[in-house]
Amino acid sequence: QVQVVQSGGGLVQPGGSLNLSCVASGISFDIYHLGWYRQDPGSQREWVAFITRGGRIKYAESVKGRFTISRDNDKRAVYLQMNDLKPEDTAVYVCNVRQETDDPAIRIGFWGQGTQVSVSR
Repeated sequence: QVQVVQSGGGLVQPGGSLNLSCVASGISFDIYHLGWYRQDPGSQREWVAFITRGGRIKYAESVKGRFTISRDNDKRAVYLQMNDLKPEDTAVYVCNVRQETDDPAIRIGFWGQGTQVSVSR
């Protein structure tokens, strides 16, 4: 049984930092592509950062230079370090693991439970 469990998130002031973690079990982790998405109420889930099984990284334009995605295959984990956070980064962030495609625009695979990130004074 595949499990994708997230941790991290919370409330931070603008300009602050947060780190999200996600651990997946029940899969051959090192052959999976990994991603972070976010979703506002009433909006479609959008991809934020993505790392392929080969280590190739992609970022959405809105977070380039501020967010960093990384993976640790030994720990079966993917991380999202978020710096210089802005109010518009407020959303529920969701971890994704998939084998089928390295195109983050295709929403497929297994999802974490989601975690709230709020950026406000």
